[in-house]
Amino acid sequence: MTERTAALPRPELLQVADAVARDKGIDRDEVLDAMEQAIQKAGRSKYGHEHDIRAHIDRKNGEIQLARFMEVVEEVENELTQLTVAQAAKKKLTLAVGEFLVDPLPPIDFGRIAAQTAKQVIVQKVRDAERQRQFNEFKDRTGEIVNGLVKRVEFGNVVVDLGRAEALLRRDELIPRELFRTGDRVRAYIFDVRQEQRGPQIFLSRTHPQFMAKLFGQEVPEIYDGIIEIKAVARDPGSRAKIAVISRDSGIDPVGACVGMRGSRVQAVVAELQGEKIDIIQWSQDPATFIVNALAPAEVAKVVLDEEAHRIEVVVPNDQLSLAIGRRGQNVRLASQLTTWDIDILTEQEESDRRNEEFRTRSKMFIDLLDVDDVIAHLLVGEGFSSVEEVAFVPLEDLTDIEGFDENVAAELQQRARTALEELDQRNEERRREIGVSDELAALEGINSTMLVQLGEKGVKTLDDLADLAGDELIEFLGKESMTLDQANAVIMAARAHWFEDEVAEEEGKN
Repeated sequence: MTERTAALPRPELLQVADAVARDKGIDRDEVLDAMEQAIQKAGRSKYGHEHDIRAHIDRKNGEIQLARFMEVVEEVENELTQLTVAQAAKKKLTLAVGEFLVDPLPPIDFGRIAAQTAKQVIVQKVRDAERQRQFNEFKDRTGEIVNGLVKRVEFGNVVVDLGRAEALLRRDELIPRELFRTGDRVRAYIFDVRQEQRGPQIFLSRTHPQFMAKLFGQEVPEIYDGIIEIKAVARDPGSRAKIAVISRDSGIDPVGACVGMRGSRVQAVVAELQGEKIDIIQWSQDPATFIVNALAPAEVAKVVLDEEAHRIEVVVPNDQLSLAIGRRGQNVRLASQLTTWDIDILTEQEESDRRNEEFRTRSKMFIDLLDVDDVIAHLLVGEGFSSVEEVAFVPLEDLTDIEGFDENVAAELQQRARTALEELDQRNEERRREIGVSDELAALEGINSTMLVQLGEKGVKTLDDLADLAGDELIEFLGKESMTLDQANAVIMAARAHWFEDEVAEEEGKN
């Protein structure tokens, strides 16, 4: 049931709503909803907050209607907002459960306090609606470059007026040594738009790698048209950056197109980034080629890839080391960020010294464990054998293929290698028991007898001790050559398996 009080039309309310809606760029109905809530709040202040007082503004003539609502229910819990079907019948009203009895109320004569309260409600609701409009407008614009005017600077954070919204350019998103004053024009990248407790917020950045990528998109038509693609960007904001590009048209040089005639295109980006030096690099699908390109301007003599560890060893001429590493490690750090590979830099002399040391160490190991002369040991190392296990268990033909080795020599070497391993395992087993490494840990797959002794000497003697380690800690204890990070994590998870078995048994015991 709905009844309305006789109220005078208030066209000025509609005029105010129209003006606010135009000024704030929000919907007229949202402004009128805010007004209704303000009148409703004032009505509850007058008649009692415990009543269900509702207000309605006619969208055609501005007429204000105020009424108290009471819901028809089967059993009354609140006498001020509910009544039964029988109580409604006493008022000569036929209402079903779920319908409302509507008592019209006289129009409110707003006092000073009520008017002030209403004004606060309207202002707050309009502000909320404006922020929601801003959020809806900008939520899909993440990743765009925008231009605006600096409205104010607060503790180093810059508030930017984008015309239909305000955005925040935080101090840590500014290029180092960059200063803005009120009224300055600023260009920045929208990296996040999110709802926060104080309302929707638009966050800008001038240090984000994609800011530079988007600037190139504005300066280089081939990027905008999709002929050239930016594959990766790495930045040290305000100092140096690297950008990797590839052309989909074999007739267009991607690096040359980004540089532009006499460097005009890249210089436009450099000027916007406060003189940040930019290396433009040809992207390659081959990781080794890409990493060599990324280390430019340094020359590279050799690379060794470890795909499992996602690490690459780069050998450079002795006079190129400082150039490859860069000032404070900047060049190699940016190249690593750009390629997502861990890069180790060695000089040719360092690599030669290390190779010689490895050759000497491995040769001595074979001489000691296999009881062979240095000629045979050198031949084994030269053919790529690095451990006694490899000699013991490779197919026999791998040994007979070595120049000067016949089947008898190969079989004898394998027999000596297996005997040496058995003796080593026996010594390790005695040492393992001596230092107190548990049988449960010894039975774990993926851990050999030498590793058990190494762990025991480090204080890791039980499954729980091993289970408490992280993968990188285990590798640190055993040495980088012992296993990969994935293997280390698998061993640790195997050591933790009994924890889960104990939990299941405990749960079953409770049930």
